[in-house]
Amino acid sequence: MKIVSTVKELTALREELKGNIGLVPTMGALHNGHLSLIRQARIQNDTVIVSIFVNPTQFLPNEDYSKYPRREEADLKVCTLAGVDILFMPTVEEMYFGTEPEIAAPKNLSYILEGESRPGHFDGVLRVVLKLFHLTRPTNAYFGKKDAQQLYLIQNMVKTLFLHVNIVAGDIIRENDGLALSSRNAYLSEKERIKALALSIALKNASQAIMKGERDAKKVELIMLESLKDLRVDYAKVLSRDFVCKEQIVIKDTILLIAAYVGQTRLLDNLWI
Repeated sequence: MKIVSTVKELTALREELKGNIGLVPTMGALHNGHLSLIRQARIQNDTVIVSIFVNPTQFLPNEDYSKYPRREEADLKVCTLAGVDILFMPTVEEMYFGTEPEIAAPKNLSYILEGESRPGHFDGVLRVVLKLFHLTRPTNAYFGKKDAQQLYLIQNMVKTLFLHVNIVAGDIIRENDGLALSSRNAYLSEKERIKALALSIALKNASQAIMKGERDAKKVELIMLESLKDLRVDYAKVLSRDFVCKEQIVIKDTILLIAAYVGQTRLLDNLWI
């Protein structure tokens, strides 16, 4: 595995590559969810590039940028064992300039759900992803379904900017008890981790109601909120897969989405119906 930290080094390596290129963008603190994306990329491509970059432009001023988990040694081991070919670990100064064009996510898609409580977050996400796409020119790029809104906005960017990259969506990976894997799980105490199971339980209870025939979106949202009553809920929503509110649930075109605080830690989970 080749480890590079500068755009110059990455560009030189990219010029030498032949065949399909798979890119897995991450912010590090790698877990089995990331590993599943890397493994999928390894199977489907001749070369696998993983980026590890805690991107400052997607954090709001009061968020956890400085405290975000950074586990360089462990991440290097994960990437080595997973067969990554190139690991790109740039500095902020390498990725950003004092003056550069702004990238703005569509307001109708980026100021709901995550964007309502984190305005500007998706502008930063699209900004760094676009830079990584230009630097690596991947055939395939891999993103997890857990960040469903982010995934949809990246797909929208690829479509509307005519980018030549195939976006591959990876399924949510869970612990045996149902907790969705997240780098932020590291913030949870033992008691908080148990409380965090409410997110997956809420999704399970909602999906069971749907399987029994419930199609009223508002009623399904109330079922989720009842399971989340001991947490501070940011949202518990039922939307179509293109993030439009619907009164009725349509099978194979619905996502159940939750964001809630467990202690001071904000967690996401969702279920595609």
